[in-house]
Amino acid sequence: MTALLEQVGEMIGRLSRPEKAQILQWVVSDLGDAFPGVESRPGICGGEPCMVRTRIPVWTLVQARRLGASEADLLRAYPVLNAGDLAEAWAYYRAHREDIDQQVAANEEA
Repeated sequence: MTALLEQVGEMIGRLSRPEKAQILQWVVSDLGDAFPGVESRPGICGGEPCMVRTRIPVWTLVQARRLGASEADLLRAYPVLNAGDLAEAWAYYRAHREDIDQQVAANEEA
């Protein structure tokens, strides 16, 4: 643990419950757009958002679902994924619909 985190931990210990609740709200708000199951890396899949630990782009899963694939079909096709991964992909899509739709369109043209 870093020295800064240790200091924060000590400070949190001195706060009242309402103050701790306020800090928690701030942290949750700050992480509100965080999707731990999705990552974008410049050297992987052209930087498109992919499922963590894989090279499976979110747009691929979205397009497969549009074309009629069920979640069971996707889990069979991509055995490295689990139901939680798919839930994360759908949540990411809801938050970034325009970007993912553009990626689907760009890959349909290719």
